[in-house]
Amino acid sequence: MPPMGPPNRNRNQKKQKPKNTKATAKRLFSYLEQEKHKIAAAFVCVLVSSASTLCGSYLLRPIINGLIDSTKTSQQKITSLMAGLALMAVVYVLGVGATYLQGRIMISVSQGTLKRIREHLFRKVQKLPVRYFDTNPTGDIMSRFTNDVDIIGEMLNSTLVQIFSGTITLIGTLALMLYTNWVLAVVTIVVSPIIAKIGTAIAGKSRKYFMKQQTDLGKVNGYIEETVTGQKVVKVFNYEENVVNEFSELNQSLRNSQVKAQFISGIMGPCMNAMSQVNYTLTACVGSIIAFASRWGGGVPFSALDIGGLTVFVNYSRQFSRPINELAQQVTNIMSALAGAERVFNVMDEAEEIDEGKKLVLNKVHGDVLVEGVTFGYNPDKTILKDVSVFAHPGQKIALVGSTGAGKTTITNLITRFYNIDEGKITIDGVDIKDISLECLRENIAMVLQDTHLFTGTILENIRYGRLSATDEEVRQAAKTSCADMFIKNMPEGYDTMLKGDGSNLSQGQRQLLNIARAALSKAPILVLDEATSSVDTRTEKHINEGMDALMEDRTTFVIAHRLSTIRNADAIMVLENGEIIERGTHEELLKKKGRYLNCIRDSKNLINLCYMA
Repeated sequence: MPPMGPPNRNRNQKKQKPKNTKATAKRLFSYLEQEKHKIAAAFVCVLVSSASTLCGSYLLRPIINGLIDSTKTSQQKITSLMAGLALMAVVYVLGVGATYLQGRIMISVSQGTLKRIREHLFRKVQKLPVRYFDTNPTGDIMSRFTNDVDIIGEMLNSTLVQIFSGTITLIGTLALMLYTNWVLAVVTIVVSPIIAKIGTAIAGKSRKYFMKQQTDLGKVNGYIEETVTGQKVVKVFNYEENVVNEFSELNQSLRNSQVKAQFISGIMGPCMNAMSQVNYTLTACVGSIIAFASRWGGGVPFSALDIGGLTVFVNYSRQFSRPINELAQQVTNIMSALAGAERVFNVMDEAEEIDEGKKLVLNKVHGDVLVEGVTFGYNPDKTILKDVSVFAHPGQKIALVGSTGAGKTTITNLITRFYNIDEGKITIDGVDIKDISLECLRENIAMVLQDTHLFTGTILENIRYGRLSATDEEVRQAAKTSCADMFIKNMPEGYDTMLKGDGSNLSQGQRQLLNIARAALSKAPILVLDEATSSVDTRTEKHINEGMDALMEDRTTFVIAHRLSTIRNADAIMVLENGEIIERGTHEELLKKKGRYLNCIRDSKNLINLCYMA
């Protein structure tokens, strides 16, 4: 049997190949263009902070040499020490102030950048076709807004600054090391490329693992979202153990990818530290030999080195390896951020809903709808509708009945251009809907779906979603038409009652009444009712139908329903089976044919009798 509606979401969809790292990085940093002045100021602060650290360390040399200088008196040594410490304090206070300013500036830069990324991503999501949401888990889409964007934010907050700071520190340290003693500097420089090579090699392997980690995290979030949303279904069908097992598989996959990513990231630090210790020890040994030879050996064929210089150089040697380690570690953070950015950009690069044609704006829509020879399939290899033709004149009520999966909902999806037809033509008032702007088309169509969706806000605001310009009195009248006014008045704050969690504090029937009231408020000349009364009881349905008669007056209405009371007074009833219209006519005409429609009526009555017997 052909599937009903859009294809199911697939948790095991194929992973998209990562894009070029350079292209992703270039695109990501383009968002920083508006913050370039702030970034420049932050980098000046980083420069001052790094310079203060380097200068503060070098001030140890005159302090130590002054303390061991035998030509100075004790008072002179104390005076020299206090002056040196005071100067160091000034230098370090300046560095702390610069670090504070840099932190404040970069927080502003990162949050401003994330704001623009989220806005662009959200704006893009609003422009994506319905097909995208039908084929991608909601949790995975949400993961792009949360996990992936957060990782980008962490990189912008600290990584950029640390890379710049590490680079400045590295260059400054190297210059001061050469100034202090070029021989020891050469020893340090020879070992450092080895350290950098090891760090780069480890970081290079981490990218694919971090990409896998983000992908698996999106799958886990998607599964959690759909399971929590459908928790009642899970419990009703005793599926708890199955969902736990399925989640365990996804969670295990996430755990494995995280272990690999974090292991690669974790071993980088110890490896770098071990290599730094080797470099530190070698530098200290060689420096000690040079210092002692300079002090007592005389005639040393290389640069002289005093005790203070040795102390400073050893400190610089440690500082020289530290920025190398930090830079190597930041590469891992960058790879993780780029993996998240790729996922965000994947959504941004999705094809938008195309508003083709002449983009006509109809001043007055009468509601003359013609579906002519339409053939359509959600997938190229699966045809849902086969040469279907339906017409509805203004004010007529057209009912679509048939087995589940026959293609009833698909027809309404095509009229609203949620999907574009493969063959045939659909016109409204003689104009091809492809030539009508999407905004104009959809503002002239009101829909009541079987699945209700309410938003955080008051009941009044949720009903007004149907027409934002409506007055409070018009909203209340729409609620009366849908019979929602009765239960709304019994709510704690009436129409001002706040709804949260998609109206979780309401029954399914009450939520549907609000959905119907929303459509009643709309002045759209075309109305689509997709099992609109399936969630209400028979008594309420009777009241709704009375209101619907007034609602559907002068409106072209397409009704999808299984209940006889909803469709028997339709101007025409279309019976679909396997994507084809096999019968059409009024209720009486179809009963006389004694065909598929009569069988549907009998099946419906038998189902009702079984319900009463139970």
